[in-house]
Amino acid sequence: MDLTDATNKRLNDLEINVSLAEDLLDQLNQTIFRQQQQIEFLLREISELRNQLPAERTTQLPSLRDELPPHY
Repeated sequence: MDLTDATNKRLNDLEINVSLAEDLLDQLNQTIFRQQQQIEFLLREISELRNQLPAERTTQLPSLRDELPPHY
């Protein structure tokens, strides 16, 4: 194997590695995009749930008497 063959093989290996790295980067970007969509959805859900709470429940902690089981 002469120097040109070794250089060509090394260049080919580098091109393969770059291609695999680009594919991995694309997959990671897609994953981050999906996670960001999920985070935004969950934030909207939390906001909607907070809006459903009565106004007095948002400022006061629940009383322990409110938490008693029905048989008391």
